[in-house]
Amino acid sequence: MFKVNDDYLKLQGSYLFSNIAKKVAAFTEANPDAPIIRLGIGDVTQPLAPAIIDSLHSAVDEMAAAETFHGYAPDLGYEFLRSAMAENDYKARGCDIKADEIFISDGAKCDSGNIQEIFSRDNKIAVCDPVYPVYVDTNVMAGRTGTYDAKKGIWSDVIYMPCTAENNFSPELPTSTPDLIYLCFPNNPTGSTITKDELQKWVDYANKVGAVIIYDAAYEAYISETDVPHTIYECDGARTCAIELRSFSKNAGFTGVRLGATVIPKDLKSGDVMLHTLWARRHGTKYNGAPYIVQRAGEAVYSEAGKAQLKAQVAYYMENAKIIYEGLRDAGYSVSGGVNAPYIWLKTPVTMTSWEFFDYLLEKANVVGTPGSGFGPSGEGYFRLTAFGSHENTVAAIGRIKAL
Repeated sequence: MFKVNDDYLKLQGSYLFSNIAKKVAAFTEANPDAPIIRLGIGDVTQPLAPAIIDSLHSAVDEMAAAETFHGYAPDLGYEFLRSAMAENDYKARGCDIKADEIFISDGAKCDSGNIQEIFSRDNKIAVCDPVYPVYVDTNVMAGRTGTYDAKKGIWSDVIYMPCTAENNFSPELPTSTPDLIYLCFPNNPTGSTITKDELQKWVDYANKVGAVIIYDAAYEAYISETDVPHTIYECDGARTCAIELRSFSKNAGFTGVRLGATVIPKDLKSGDVMLHTLWARRHGTKYNGAPYIVQRAGEAVYSEAGKAQLKAQVAYYMENAKIIYEGLRDAGYSVSGGVNAPYIWLKTPVTMTSWEFFDYLLEKANVVGTPGSGFGPSGEGYFRLTAFGSHENTVAAIGRIKAL
């Protein structure tokens, strides 16, 4: 008789955004005429930039001729995209990252879940609280998190680093020593950031205790303040302790196209074993690569036209963030984020839990957001709204909330 992976049975209910989708679907079925505005999931709404579309069309035409047809992609990804990333995302910022240390994938979400496979099951993880659910859930699936305390909403073998209003929603160095540290800045869900000096403390700490930082830089394109780092490799010593996840979803609108990358410097080792080598083996065995046409589209992100068009697109979303932030503040809410990130983190009314506020907004304003408790116990009493909607819907949603 076959057996299932018991660690999957430890997962708490459905994935957060699946739960939200079910709730919204049920409400829509009962209220088919309700004009729902979705500011919950972090999905973009603006079309792909013209430079990207042009590159996609050209690549599709190449696939129509035997002389220019492309089959399986190279294991690490096509050199033209890896070199463009190395030049623009790293060398231009003074960072020593080479093209052959970049692995192209179909998205940061997959990589953030899959990266734990190259680490021992008995490694202890540390996560910010609140946190992007994938970091924890995939370690649950791997059997690395221990038992779940339903009353406290925490796992016994996970080190939680509370991010609260008292510490400006930024984690403090843990008192227990972790092996793997998940950091995401600009942060999802709180929208918080840390300065380069503050991030340097994390790099120094990781090198001191022998930990690896898994650094999610999915939202770096939204950084507006000069003292906030765009990559962890701006910090001295990061090559020996950090893996960085990159995404084309939020900076270039690739949520439906799918493209990302993971950076593993060859200096990052466990004894004599390079993590780069392990990930290359995993990548080559389990993954056949992002499509050629998608990687060509990714290359267009770094063209002069692409950079200008995407800068305008990011500005569009950040104008939405400003509308949400200022509208909620004027309505009396305590709000943060929205400056270096497309997320606004707000305190729910004192009489409501996160899910009660979700129901309240859905029923009274027909606006969908994300309950903070879905990101961890320190998220209870908070709520996330995204700036990725259209400008018109963003204005309308804030108008509805202010009118409640």
